[in-house]
Amino acid sequence: MTDALPTLKEADALRADIYRLLATLLRQAPDTELLDWLAELAIEQDGSRLAECWQALAIAAQNANVEQLQRAHFRLLVGVIQGEVVPYASWYRNGELMEAALVALRRDLKVLGFVRSEHTRDPEDHLAALCEVMAMLIDAESAEQRYFFDQHLAPWAASCFADLGQVDTAFYAALGQLGSAFMESEQARLSVDAGHTPVRIVEP
Repeated sequence: MTDALPTLKEADALRADIYRLLATLLRQAPDTELLDWLAELAIEQDGSRLAECWQALAIAAQNANVEQLQRAHFRLLVGVIQGEVVPYASWYRNGELMEAALVALRRDLKVLGFVRSEHTRDPEDHLAALCEVMAMLIDAESAEQRYFFDQHLAPWAASCFADLGQVDTAFYAALGQLGSAFMESEQARLSVDAGHTPVRIVEP
């Protein structure tokens, strides 16, 4: 007999799904199917900020349409030169694109074995890409989750999401507030899970 394959704990599977959802909504406007799914979310109100943010996103999805969100996404997160919010680590941490934060990220991604997709033109320090990496680390039950989060998300991601939370489009403002609340919950969870002992990526 062979042992059953290990399965992710329900809470970790949910974390990975949230990271993937955030990444998807940062990269592009939701299609009709995703917008309808968000609009129909049944949120258990437990008094937490996270639950309130999920509820706000669901309500915003009910009152939005795909065409409106496509225009808003381009204006807010892409732009002709740049959007109102610039979702890159180097922008938030160094004040310019393609700076030291991106260099450090590329080094760690190489050590972890991640290769940049040929289908994206965005630098690797786009917030969506970092959320995708976190989802993959969780799926793999990697011990490097806390290190990656501490090094590449904790210093700036909540601030970026908070800035998005101030925009004039209800759906993206709700997304920003949700992202900010989720980053705070991740900070707390990973600190507890790691027993306050940092995990370091070992250079090859």
